[in-house]
Amino acid sequence: MAKYLLLKHYRGAPAPVNDVPMDRWTPEEISAHVQYMNDFAARLEKSGEFVDGQALGPEGAWVRYDGEGRPPVTDGPFAETKDLIAGWMIIDVDSYERAVELAGELSAAPGAGGKPIHEWLEVRPFLACPPTITE
Repeated sequence: MAKYLLLKHYRGAPAPVNDVPMDRWTPEEISAHVQYMNDFAARLEKSGEFVDGQALGPEGAWVRYDGEGRPPVTDGPFAETKDLIAGWMIIDVDSYERAVELAGELSAAPGAGGKPIHEWLEVRPFLACPPTITE
């Protein structure tokens, strides 16, 4: 088994087919989308392939260590994950092909008008072991 991260983006990925931002969906469309996601996760729980998943809120901040007792919060000039990452799901599957298959199903979650979003999802493998560093 190998773990993969299925990463949902607010922006930065190619535009989905049903490209209506969620803040313009009706409450019913949002409920249908969330229900699809919950049903998908429940099905993967039964098959043993679901590890975890969360939707992320838009707020967030950059934080770094800047000396004893001083962790400044910055909102620097960087691409911020709060603007890019909408949520994620971790799956534990037998193959990369299965991860791609599940990402394709997740991409079909309904959006505006109840139609599938056909959004692009980033599929990233977990690092199985630390990289070997040679000099």
